[in-house]
Formats: sequence, structure tokens, C-alpha cells
Amino acid sequence: MTEQELSNLSDEELLEHAKNNKPSPIFDAFFIGFLIGILIFGFLADGMGFLALIPLFLIYLFLKKPKKQAIIKKELQRRNLS
Repeated sequence: MTEQELSNLSDEELLEHAKNNKPSPIFDAFFIGFLIGILIFGFLADGMGFLALIPLFLIYLFLKKPKKQAIIKKELQRRNLS
């Protein structure tokens, strides 16, 4: 969600959205490491292939997640809900 979409939510909806998007850094770090291991194994086994894009895309999503959480936290602080 963008900042504009978050500002249009009611307080209850914003709190529910923040509750559903809590970060889980241990799981994220484990999964990113697992995906990097898959990439390294794939490169060593048969070089760069099309299937290497899938783990790269998933890593991108996991790295983008804290940015979304920061935007939600900023909106919560702006409304004095945190």
C-alpha cells in the first residue's frame, strides 16, 4: 500500500492492517538465506537459468517488506495510534 492509500484508511482499518503485517525478522532472514543457498547451488550446478529469477524475486519481496512496515509505522505515529 502507498502512503496515500494508508491515509485513506480509518483508524481501526489501519490498526488491523498493521497487526496483520507484523515483521518476523528471524523467519525472513532464514528464508532469504535459504533462497540465496538455492541460487548458489543453481549457479554451481548448471549456471544462470531462468528459474534463478524466482528466488531473486522472492528475495526482493522479503527485502521490501520492512519498507512497507516503516510506512505503516509512520502513519500510526502521525495519527498517535502507536
